[in-house]
Amino acid sequence: MKHQHHIETPVTAHSKTDHNTRHHDPDPSMGMAGHDHAMMIADFRKRFLVVLALTLPIMLLSAMIQQIIGLNWQFAGSSYLLFALSTVVFFYGGWPFLTGWRNEIKARNPGMMFLIGFAITVAYIYSVAIVLGLKGMNFFWELTTLIGIMLLGHWIEMRSIAGASKELELLVLLMPSEAHLVMADVVHDVKTDTLKEDDIILVKPGEKVAADGMILEGESYLNESMLTGESKPVRKIKGDKVIAGSLNGSGSFQVKVSHAAKDSYLSQVVKLVDDAQRSRSKTQLLADKAARWLTIIALCSGIATFSYWYLTGQTLAFAMERMVTVIVICCPHALGLAVPLVVAKSTALSAKNGLLIKNRNAFENSRKITTVVFDKTGTLTVGKFEVTKIISLNRELKENEILRLASALEQKSEHPIATGILQKVKDLAIKIPATENFISITAKGVQATVEGKKIMVVSPGYLKENNLTIPEGFKADDTETVVFVIIDAKIAGYIALSDRIRPESAAAISILNQQKIKSILLTGANRKVAASVSKTLGMDSFIAEVLPDQKLKEIRALQNKGEFVAMTGDGVNDAPALAQADIGIAVGSGSDIAAETAGIVLVNSNPKDVVALILFGKATYRKMIQNLVWATGYNVVALPLAAGVLYDQGIVLSPAAGAVLMTVSTVVVAINAALLKVKI
Repeated sequence: MKHQHHIETPVTAHSKTDHNTRHHDPDPSMGMAGHDHAMMIADFRKRFLVVLALTLPIMLLSAMIQQIIGLNWQFAGSSYLLFALSTVVFFYGGWPFLTGWRNEIKARNPGMMFLIGFAITVAYIYSVAIVLGLKGMNFFWELTTLIGIMLLGHWIEMRSIAGASKELELLVLLMPSEAHLVMADVVHDVKTDTLKEDDIILVKPGEKVAADGMILEGESYLNESMLTGESKPVRKIKGDKVIAGSLNGSGSFQVKVSHAAKDSYLSQVVKLVDDAQRSRSKTQLLADKAARWLTIIALCSGIATFSYWYLTGQTLAFAMERMVTVIVICCPHALGLAVPLVVAKSTALSAKNGLLIKNRNAFENSRKITTVVFDKTGTLTVGKFEVTKIISLNRELKENEILRLASALEQKSEHPIATGILQKVKDLAIKIPATENFISITAKGVQATVEGKKIMVVSPGYLKENNLTIPEGFKADDTETVVFVIIDAKIAGYIALSDRIRPESAAAISILNQQKIKSILLTGANRKVAASVSKTLGMDSFIAEVLPDQKLKEIRALQNKGEFVAMTGDGVNDAPALAQADIGIAVGSGSDIAAETAGIVLVNSNPKDVVALILFGKATYRKMIQNLVWATGYNVVALPLAAGVLYDQGIVLSPAAGAVLMTVSTVVVAINAALLKVKI
């Protein structure tokens, strides 16, 4: 394959690099899908605003509204003006529902769109008949408000799921757009997607690895946390495998490419997320089920009502009036608000309590959770190395002095251990001294002269290799990484660092245990660390040293056992599992892709919010059921009266009365939704 190149430089470990790495352009098909979805959202918004602008003049021109407010604004041609404005609303605002009605008829699967389309069509045709001479009262204002509210509801719903189209693009952005191809001792900058098997590429300090492969020359520390979940950067030497998308530290090395970019590990993760999203079955909204039954009842009752009165000798106008009243009574005005109003209220409340609801179905289904699977790094733990203890083995040296001398050496390093030590020094406002004769001890530590003393900061492995005795009283648990500070050839003390467990984690696991909900740790970290964290928090079990594809398989295995699984994570390595889980929960401090893949985001990164989510889900579900019962249940009384069951006793509902009942039911639903409160 011939590679197009732009710049040629000699192959050296210290070649300058552009740290403003450009990325691949997203897949055009994904961009088109996102563009189409954005256009649909904009279309619903535009239609809603147009209908909203026409609602006021239509209501003011409606005879029923004028009767209610005690005014008469009728003038010559007012009914035709009302007819013209309402026609715009019906065809322009109602078009999505009319086409949805048609599509549901074609699919032989009547639902919410069928009922909305049927209701607005009947109301419009009857109202037009009134304008043209049929005696009665039109339904133009009811038609307008119904269309406006349904447009608003669908607009809100579409916006809430708009983030889903971005997730694969965010994954693609992890891959650098260019790679340094080595050919005949010259480096060619080429497009990453032109790389093929057995190509040799150079990875410079601070860059992302452009392809999967094996190191041929050089060494460095690679941060693979975005891909494997391991919080500590991993040392890579000649012969070790590297993963595309991982971030290089301060070293440089050459990699023999194992396969093309389209077959890279990161590309497989992209496919896993896509497959999991596509295979997830959509939870049918309760409102759709209620609307289906309401559709059947409305159609059967309307036809039966019209047939009965017309065949028993009543006028066409009376029979039509009875039928329209029944249809209006069954109109999904309240039903269309029953769920969205509760969700809107619960979303506002949850945001104040650290929960960002991105997927409505995930939030509604949180009450079903039987198992919560937690990632470790950045979820149950803080997600970065912090100094946990400083031990002085010399009575004349205080802990802060040990830290001060160590920081002098670490200020020249970009290793995570150095970062943790320097952060502690900054927190304690300790002044860092200057160093002389700085030397790096490969993979074992650093040494330098500080204030006339020979200082070394080394790993336990250095002590063993140089036959230095590890001091008595040395203690470090499985979650800690330790470095020893040696002053003038004597061990002066040691500093322990670890990815600290969040203070809220233990309380969250405890509450889950009380709720009889299982908690499982699923992490790419090593087994000892996972076992220690799991035991410390009192979790039910743990699964360690797993890669993204394995995480997805573990989630699927739990689901196959009948568990309703919630997955909580913060990294790209969690994205496939978040997508596969029944409910994906991302912590707010995590990566963008995790937040996009998940249905719910913990804004405050607090594991206790998982418990809050479950309690909130149950309370929200109760309110939705109450609203759905009211939105459909009042028909049990109102529908027979609308049909004229008590007509002989002089009791009958007029179309206007039917519209009022419909409005009352909407108000009741709104008030009930506003009363939603949850103690967290």
